[in-house]
Amino acid sequence: MQPSLILRSGRSAWKGPYFVAFPNLKQALEDHVPIRTQERSCTILPNFVGIRFMVHNGKDYIPVTVTQDMVGHKLGEFAHTKKRFVYRMTKNR
Repeated sequence: MQPSLILRSGRSAWKGPYFVAFPNLKQALEDHVPIRTQERSCTILPNFVGIRFMVHNGKDYIPVTVTQDMVGHKLGEFAHTKKRFVYRMTKNR
C-alpha cells in the first residue's frame, strides 16, 4: 500500500514552512557577514538568497551560500554530516 501524497509531504500546509528568525539577517545582507547556525531543519526562504550561512554538521561549521535554486529546501541538505569513504593502501607496503 502506497502512502498518500499528503502524508509524504512532511509539514502540514496550514502551519507553513519551518524557519528561525535570525536576528542578524539585515546585517548579513549589508555587510556580507556569514550567519552561524545549528538549525539544519530551517527552511530556506526567498529573502535568504545571497546570504552566507555557516551550518553546523555535528563537528564544525560548513559555509553555505544560498542561491535561488535552494529556496524551499532545508539548510542541512547542503552541509553533509558524513565524510566520503576513501580506501587507502597501508603505509608499510
